[in-house]
Amino acid sequence: MSTRPQVLSAEARETFWRSLQTLTGTRVVIAIVLLLYLSFDSRGLRSAGDFFYAEICASYLVLALSFSLAALYWRRRFMLQLLSQIACDLAVISLLYVAGGGGRSGLAILYLFPLAGAAILAPLLLALFCTSLVTLFMLGESIYRGLLLELDASVLQAGLYGAAFFAAVLVVNRMAARLIGQEELAVQRGIEIGVQQAVNRLVMSHAGDGIVVAGADGQIYGGNPAAQQMLGLVGQRLDFKLGSSPALHPLAQAYADWRANPLLATVFLTIKPYTDPALQDVTAAWSARRDMASHLKVRFVAADTAGLGIERNVVFLEDVTAIENQAQQLKLAAMGRLTASIAHEVRNPLAAIDHATSLLAEDVQGPVQMRLLKIVGDNVARVNRMVEDILQLSRKAQSHAEPLELPDFLAELKAEFDDVQGLDPRQLCIAGVAPATVRFDPLHLREVLLNLLSNAVRYASATPRSIRIFIVNTPGRALELHVQDDGPGISPEVRAHLFEPFHTTSSKGTGLGLYLARELCLNNEAMLDYEHRYDSEVNPDGSRKSSGRFVITFARSAAR
Repeated sequence: MSTRPQVLSAEARETFWRSLQTLTGTRVVIAIVLLLYLSFDSRGLRSAGDFFYAEICASYLVLALSFSLAALYWRRRFMLQLLSQIACDLAVISLLYVAGGGGRSGLAILYLFPLAGAAILAPLLLALFCTSLVTLFMLGESIYRGLLLELDASVLQAGLYGAAFFAAVLVVNRMAARLIGQEELAVQRGIEIGVQQAVNRLVMSHAGDGIVVAGADGQIYGGNPAAQQMLGLVGQRLDFKLGSSPALHPLAQAYADWRANPLLATVFLTIKPYTDPALQDVTAAWSARRDMASHLKVRFVAADTAGLGIERNVVFLEDVTAIENQAQQLKLAAMGRLTASIAHEVRNPLAAIDHATSLLAEDVQGPVQMRLLKIVGDNVARVNRMVEDILQLSRKAQSHAEPLELPDFLAELKAEFDDVQGLDPRQLCIAGVAPATVRFDPLHLREVLLNLLSNAVRYASATPRSIRIFIVNTPGRALELHVQDDGPGISPEVRAHLFEPFHTTSSKGTGLGLYLARELCLNNEAMLDYEHRYDSEVNPDGSRKSSGRFVITFARSAAR
């Protein structure tokens, strides 16, 4: 098998040149050792003949230094340099071998050095040819000494040396060929991995969905630009832990829940505007973006790293805000004409039933009949409210935005709401609302807040401050109005369809309240979102307590 560097990769050729440099360095060491040996030997080589041993060894040292410099600075004609060095080695060792008395000198072992070098760096045929020359030389030298009737001539010893050299060359050459093959395979695999990584980077950078690679402890090891955009981290490196950033608490909590329960592979999260963590405010843990909030569909997938001793998980992020809006518009477009037609047709019979009920109430005196009339009236009012919602759903309400002082507006709304609902004045708290002005239709904002407060009253406790309304006005970001209660948070299943029309968990609801509230906010260039998180407290059954709040984010141009 040929191992010429010309047919190999650039990395393998570099390995051959380094090996040749190592061979030349070893030659310099051997030449120095021979000079030292000759300087201390009083009988051996000095008394063995008429050769100028010191001169030969000194010349060998000079040649070795020359070969070393050539291999270092003149990286051309590899085989010519290699064959020249091996020829020099064989010639010098042969001279010393003959001068030392042949096999009895013990210098035959020096042949292993050039032969091993040839086995590693030259083709097998050339290495075997050099071995054959050495073997024939030692056999010829032994036979010559035998013809001269020298008693120490040993043909058998020369033959054994030759056989050992052949075996050593074959083994070394096969091992070198295997190593070169492994190196070539490693280089090829490296090229393939590099190409694959380039393709992966290209795909990730152009993918519309966000992709984040995370470790077992939540350490982020990379992500694509779409993920940076969705998480509000544009221009920042993704090399932090999810748990170390309060801004990404919802994502970190969802990741931990998935690792504990792999069935929770898909969740829906709201990532909202960025807040400076240095602010001592209860809203600091709810922030994550520097622009408007977005709704994300998050999917967790575990990478197959079995047997590698390392865990890597991939988090896929999909911004479903536009998808949700498009789905709702398609749904409404399909039912728009039908709902409007039904609503108009139902209102006339409802008016007749309501009028007839009022007339009957003037003549009926019995409690049973009055209770039945009340049931009819309540259901007429409920159906009429549903009709009004459907009519409002089929046509967008026009906005008449005007400057609105939030503290005064909220104080008036609280007084009205407490009176209508019969609440303890301490239950709904709007204390500490900072002065702020927004451009919003007062009727629209009133309808939105009444809807949110009605839901809060349904689930909150009757304790003081169980329902809170407060303003978050952070420099550099949009003004927010928060509505929070101490009731249990909305479940993930309900959160996924929270703002969809006709989706409700109440037998008395139409499923249009929150949808209409969001539409009214959109008409006033604002945004209504629900934000959910897990608290540090733990329930008696071991589960974590959760809470949520509705957030109205006003447009920056509409607030000051």
